[in-house]
Amino acid sequence: MLELSLLFCILALVITVLNVFSIITPRNGGQIKQRVSVLVPLRNEEENAVAIVETLAAQENLSDVEFLILNDNSTDKTDDLVTSTARNDSRFKIMQGSPLPDGWLGKPWALEQLSQSARGEMLICIDADVRLSKTAIAAAVDSMDEHSLDFFSAYPSQVARTFGERMIQPLLQWSWLSSVPLAIAKRSSNPSFAVANGQFFAVKKSALMQSGGYSTIKSEVLDDMQMARVLLRNKFKGTVGNGALIAQCHMYSSWGELRNGYAKSLWKGFGGVFGSIIAIALLVLTGIIPIISAATGSPFGWLAFEAVLVSRLISAKITRANLFDSLLHPISSALLIYLIIYSWLMRGRIQWKGRTV
Repeated sequence: MLELSLLFCILALVITVLNVFSIITPRNGGQIKQRVSVLVPLRNEEENAVAIVETLAAQENLSDVEFLILNDNSTDKTDDLVTSTARNDSRFKIMQGSPLPDGWLGKPWALEQLSQSARGEMLICIDADVRLSKTAIAAAVDSMDEHSLDFFSAYPSQVARTFGERMIQPLLQWSWLSSVPLAIAKRSSNPSFAVANGQFFAVKKSALMQSGGYSTIKSEVLDDMQMARVLLRNKFKGTVGNGALIAQCHMYSSWGELRNGYAKSLWKGFGGVFGSIIAIALLVLTGIIPIISAATGSPFGWLAFEAVLVSRLISAKITRANLFDSLLHPISSALLIYLIIYSWLMRGRIQWKGRTV
């Protein structure tokens, strides 16, 4: 078992190093001539409503842009705050969401309405808790053009303040940086290589519509990953990238929020029961066995732990995470195992934004 653990830890390090040289990292965007539509679904987001309008209004280098914000039947002050903040900017269009149809989950339905109303050639889906650099959207479109992509997910830097956030958020970024060979992924249409983050998801409208739009994933909790897979199955090209230089996101502010947030999606994130078992096994092999073996004086254990630690440190460096938190990789792994199991136990029973998911 230790030999297998060492093998996977070294493999994770090798893939991480290779990805450092191949990952797409948007920086400063040039002037964009294409018509761009930025889509933002909001439901009970009064704490983010003003800030998301302000970060969008500050965007530069976009010759033809519209900002479409959909109030998804919020029961708080979201609509009032968005409307008042965007009132004097003609680029903004505030939409009122239609009631949720049977068989649809909230976010896919909101994005379906937004995408149908969008006039842009390029659609940029942004979550309410994302904050952008001034040329973030231009930089993402530039990256798509440079690499001839049909879709691109610029994974934001994850703001992590509480202990739970610091243990989980960087680990999830490391999980794909250390397992998906991005040089292959960005040239492939194989859905197995799909990695995406709905916090910042750019897609050509033509590719989205030819793939069936959001109706193809209407009941999917992980709308981002599933949409990436749908696009790849339809032979469109796309990949995930390092968006740490252009965007940041603060998803959760407490352990309870984080646990419920991931409980609604982790059970689906690994492709079912078998995939979840594989994920737990890999977390044990790369996060638990190395430190236990190292503590008993095993040279192989120390080597495995050092390999995975270097991999974590590299990931933290390029994604702007806390380097010190990487040292607590075994704790992070144990907590993620707990969250995967908890997600399976709670599937279909979690309340999120006033809806059951």
